Amino acid sequence: MEELVVAVFADRMEAYAQATAEALADPDPWNGFTGYIEEVCAMQAADRGFADILTMSFPGAQALEALRAQAYQGFLELIGRAKDSGQLRTDFTSRDLVLLLMANAGVLSATGDAAPDAWRRLVAWMIQSFQAPARGPLPDPPEDAALYEAMRRASHGVSSPETGKRR
Repeated sequence: MEELVVAVFADRMEAYAQATAEALADPDPWNGFTGYIEEVCAMQAADRGFADILTMSFPGAQALEALRAQAYQGFLELIGRAKDSGQLRTDFTSRDLVLLLMANAGVLSATGDAAPDAWRRLVAWMIQSFQAPARGPLPDPPEDAALYEAMRRASHGVSSPETGKRR
């Protein structure tokens, strides 16, 4: 079973890890950070299942989990570098990328082939909102467990218990 999972998802996870490595190689922290955001959102636009891959767990596929961990640690480094440069607002967290990917998935789903590049405007708006100086305080981000549950529901089309509506 592990071989099948690796065969299906390895190329996508490798591309994700490569995007992080390329962003870290950029000597300009803000350019590396924003380039990474744009690249990951472009991957999501090209492959609507990409966000699902990022939220799935592959406990038996150590190679995939290693790539995911490597990419995540790289993203944390990108955040730190961009904050240290003074260009990323100090209250940005890694959970904000998850929220952006969820929002981008919604735009991609709603616009489809009618406006296939609409996601680019959302991403540009979001990148501008991430830039320091902050224009004002933000509410706290969702807790990790709550965000994970939201991602799980979104990727599986599960109804929200509060509303009974499909997401």
